[in-house]
Amino acid sequence: MAIKKVIEHPAQVLSTPCAEVTEINDDLLTLLDDLYDTMVEYDGVGIAAPQINVGLRVAIVELGEERDILEMINPTVIETDGAEVDIEGCLSFPGLYGEVERPSYVKIEACDREGRVYEVEAGGFDARAILHEIDHLDGVLFDAKIKRIVTAEELEELYAEEEEE
Repeated sequence: MAIKKVIEHPAQVLSTPCAEVTEINDDLLTLLDDLYDTMVEYDGVGIAAPQINVGLRVAIVELGEERDILEMINPTVIETDGAEVDIEGCLSFPGLYGEVERPSYVKIEACDREGRVYEVEAGGFDARAILHEIDHLDGVLFDAKIKRIVTAEELEELYAEEEEE
């Protein structure tokens, strides 16, 4: 387990679709652990393998208030529904925040670290985080989906309003 350097845009690995994982082995388990350690160090809620310069379809996301870790190996989107616009940021775009429209519901299929296939459904912020990370695996970056850039001042105001509530 190690903290890796987060690769920043415009690195080619970020816009290149990732290869499917064909074998679950010690290297893959180490990758999952490294992703977790790096995500925590950089204060993210999700991270995908290309963000630490690994071109494999592997990502993790913290879900729910308990911030349970969802490990996704070879995830595929089965279903989406609804739409909502909210503010997103990305570890590979430090200081850039913007309003992005995404489905408000997602159902995915993926493998866990034991190679078991599972399905998970998520809504709201969790759906947004899952879809953001799967986009990374497809070489799709969030800056291409930004409808409006949000300034640092606007972010500070939003956080201040949330703290008052």
